[in-house]
Amino acid sequence: MRDVAVIGIGVTQFGELWDHSFRQVGIQAGLEAVYDANLSGSEIDAMYIGNMSSGRFIDQHHIGALIADYSGLASHNVPSTRIEAAGASGSLAFRQGVMAVASGMHDVVVVGGAEKMTDVSDEASNFILNSAADQQWESMMGATFASLHAMIARRFIHEGYATREQIASVAVKNHLHGALNPKAQFQRPIKLDTVLRSPMVADPLTMFDCSPISDGAAAVVLCPLDKAYEYTDNPVKVLGTGQASDTLALYQRGDICSFNATKVATRMALEIADLTVKDVDLVEVHDDYTISELLALEDMGFFARGEAGKAVESGETELTGSIPVNTSGGLKARGNPIGATGVAQIVELVAQLRGDADKRQVKGAQVGMAQSIGGTGSTAVISILGAI
Repeated sequence: MRDVAVIGIGVTQFGELWDHSFRQVGIQAGLEAVYDANLSGSEIDAMYIGNMSSGRFIDQHHIGALIADYSGLASHNVPSTRIEAAGASGSLAFRQGVMAVASGMHDVVVVGGAEKMTDVSDEASNFILNSAADQQWESMMGATFASLHAMIARRFIHEGYATREQIASVAVKNHLHGALNPKAQFQRPIKLDTVLRSPMVADPLTMFDCSPISDGAAAVVLCPLDKAYEYTDNPVKVLGTGQASDTLALYQRGDICSFNATKVATRMALEIADLTVKDVDLVEVHDDYTISELLALEDMGFFARGEAGKAVESGETELTGSIPVNTSGGLKARGNPIGATGVAQIVELVAQLRGDADKRQVKGAQVGMAQSIGGTGSTAVISILGAI
């Protein structure tokens, strides 16, 4: 297997992009990444596109062909494949791209992720998002995606793993980081009281505990490491990836306060990278709800059970803390256009490892890690990147 490098990155503004179509945001991110990699476009061998539900959000299927067409690659018959894994769609597309290059099947691969979620009503959008849970035994019985995460949060509090204030502190910290990210949907710090007093969504989670409905796209360019310097002076190496699955329904788990798929995927990625979590300088995790960040940090091994909430509350996960988490603002503040989210995490890690993250730069960052989740932990994808 060949070593793989990221040689280009691109990301659009995240938010309510009323004046931009799905194809526009997707092409914009892809062109930025190709330009960043100093490519003309003729070198591209394949594309992998992360997208959760364009068929329901914008009534458009066949996304792979759409992006290839409007990026000018259809005339070259470049293969383009759509990848779907709910919230992990983008990160799984990245993993597929890495494997394609590592195997020798392709040399230069563009991985993109895009979603246009605001063209439907909030009710319709949430109904679509609920389909990432078990439709037969959860969604059709009235369980929403928010209420499933609220059950986890309530159990966390009941077991003494975190206080309500510690869970809310995740939002405060991520909005602080988002305020430093010019591409973030929300660029203003908030106070703890704002989270606690915002409208209730599903007890105990309020509006500010939940990631927003977002539009946006992100893209990266991959190639073999031994060819990376032909395109850029500052490539970033892919050190390891991991993927695991679990039951689709949350109720089938023995413990809803832990996602076993995250644990397994983390072990897999760390083993490939020949690292431990102590070697990681920063991490992007899937904080679609504030409670999700605490689960991720404990399941990945950064903190013991019941310690992540205390760590966030004390500032350990801020930019200058022992392990900066979601320096981009995370899904909570950067935004969460589902298909783009996992790729946007990679974009942030690459920017950090290249020293290009400006005001949110983690000093001396050498190893970064990303965790992305589909459903309520039904799919987990871990990526580890390193500066060269």
